[in-house]
Amino acid sequence: MLAEHLDFLFVIPPEDRCIYERLLPQQSPLLDALELIDWNALDTVVCRYYSKDHGQPAIPPLIMLKLEYLRYHFRLSNRQVVARAQTDLLLLRWFLQVPIQFMMPDASSLTKFRGRLGADGFKAVFDQLIASARQAGLVQDRLRLKDATHILANVAVPTTLTLLAQLRRKMLDVIGQIDPEVAAGFEIQAEQVRLDTEQAEPELKLQERLALVIDILLWLQEQTAPLQEASLYEQRLWQKLLSVRQLAEKIVNDFQNPGQGDRTLSVVDPDARQGKHGEFYDGYLLDIMVDADSQLITQLEVLPANGQEAMDAVHLVQMEQQAHGNQIKQLSIDGAGFHGPMLRELEDPASLAVDVIAPPSKSITLDRTSSAEFELNEDGTRVTCPAGVTSNAAWTKKEHPNATFFDFPKRACASCPLRPQCHPDMKPNARQGRRVSKNEYELEYERAREKSKTTAYQEVRREHPAVERKINEIVRHQGGRRAQFWGRAKVMSQQTMTCFTVNVKRIAKLLKGEVHESGIAMG
Repeated sequence: MLAEHLDFLFVIPPEDRCIYERLLPQQSPLLDALELIDWNALDTVVCRYYSKDHGQPAIPPLIMLKLEYLRYHFRLSNRQVVARAQTDLLLLRWFLQVPIQFMMPDASSLTKFRGRLGADGFKAVFDQLIASARQAGLVQDRLRLKDATHILANVAVPTTLTLLAQLRRKMLDVIGQIDPEVAAGFEIQAEQVRLDTEQAEPELKLQERLALVIDILLWLQEQTAPLQEASLYEQRLWQKLLSVRQLAEKIVNDFQNPGQGDRTLSVVDPDARQGKHGEFYDGYLLDIMVDADSQLITQLEVLPANGQEAMDAVHLVQMEQQAHGNQIKQLSIDGAGFHGPMLRELEDPASLAVDVIAPPSKSITLDRTSSAEFELNEDGTRVTCPAGVTSNAAWTKKEHPNATFFDFPKRACASCPLRPQCHPDMKPNARQGRRVSKNEYELEYERAREKSKTTAYQEVRREHPAVERKINEIVRHQGGRRAQFWGRAKVMSQQTMTCFTVNVKRIAKLLKGEVHESGIAMG
């Protein structure tokens, strides 16, 4: 393999080895990581992203991966980690397994390394670390714990007028490389719009600037792809045009259809979205799955802030089982897991066959007659209660597309002898009687409710806080709360390396036996 081919470049001389052995500290997390992590297996993964046909890289890929690990371990920038590795002639250089006089690469090499691996490459490295932990007997398939937290985007969200101005600038930058005269014409038009609306109301300013952006977008849409024999420069310029055109189409659509959601917030980071995690925020959602026994992060995903956290549980399980060929037996999730489509897909015995532990919604945990005991009529427009009373006509809610609601008259419920069991929380001033919902996923919801009454459910829920502690470690101790980069793929790379770093530390502690019976690492 490539790594073996390059080994001869970095053989540590005997005199350096003597210095290392004499002066290295007896204990260090980095020494533990060097000794206990299977770096050779990780080397095999990163070498796949280097080609022998393009010459021999100046620095072995494994050293670049280790430098990236050190960057997250110590929470340093590219420049800082290279500078520290250059001056720390013992611990960091021994961890990198290079001679004392070895000259560290330029800080920009780390940027190129990240670009070479991309999100897929870092994910492959992460999966290999978990595969090694499984081989060491650390990871079991008894129970996974899943939770999510918010990531703040690395942008200042502009006002609507500023967003259009930034988009216009981005579009004209590309047009200027294709046809400078057309770009200059649009610049003159933009200045005229600014002068004409200088004293206008904000709404008119917005309309005029949006109209200008649409004019520029129409020009972009009229352009045709270069011929197959076009130069590399022309091909790359065409890809830039397609990218900015797609962004402009999305932002224009957001303005023209303000109620549809999924609004683009920034041209700098077009993947960031607004979501709510306690409070509203702009950015992304980090979703992780943790092995309850080893408390290692076994899978992760980065979603837009408005992403579907519940259905991502299915995605996480699928990714882990595809990567390792294992069968997860049980999954614990918070209230987001009381989600019919997710429960059906995960618990399907013919598919993933995962037993899901999720707390039912509080609004439907009352001890009362189940909606399953209310019978639908033939056309599904009304239901009949156990007392023989027929409901009013069915109705639906936009925010609950899988549910149909049925209301019973207040008078019928007030005088019903079954009311204490059926509708015990009925208020004297209520406008109606019992409200029943029939859901496409009612069987899944009922199974989850019944499960929540068992001792086994309580035992699993007592283990769930471990994933919350893991998230706390990621966002508070490893700096994962804020995105360092722009774009979902790059944020995914960041969070993957953050979780990789957390796992390396945990694996070392597990293999050294530095873990309490409670699962909490000592020291």
